[in-house]
Amino acid sequence: MDKLLDAAVTGPRFLQQPEVAEIVVAALKSGERDFNRYELHAFVVMANHVHMLITPRVIATKWLGPLKGFTAHEANKLLGTPGRYLWQDESYDHLVRSSEEFRRIERYIQHNPVKAGIVECPGDFRWSSASTAA
Repeated sequence: MDKLLDAAVTGPRFLQQPEVAEIVVAALKSGERDFNRYELHAFVVMANHVHMLITPRVIATKWLGPLKGFTAHEANKLLGTPGRYLWQDESYDHLVRSSEEFRRIERYIQHNPVKAGIVECPGDFRWSSASTAA
């Protein structure tokens, strides 16, 4: 599925705009730092999707809806498109069952921009936990 998302040249790609990506990155970090909703281990904001590896501290309905709502509101305000949907209703959640699987998923997330051909090194992608700028 990620190959399809990464290769998509049509459809919603709001997140490729640096200002929108910054809103999402700031909100992801704030969910951990300011609201203590989860421990954020890894993330990447791609042009049309986001990956996160977290340890939740509250149930998903207490943080995912507010995260999507806030970021959509702020992005739409920035883009001058009030009320437009930014996120799909569903999300793909996966329970990590071992430290090996955790490391595999963390690498997968951080290397997503490399696999997509956007950068050569994970640390070069600005909107990722692997970035030196993040």
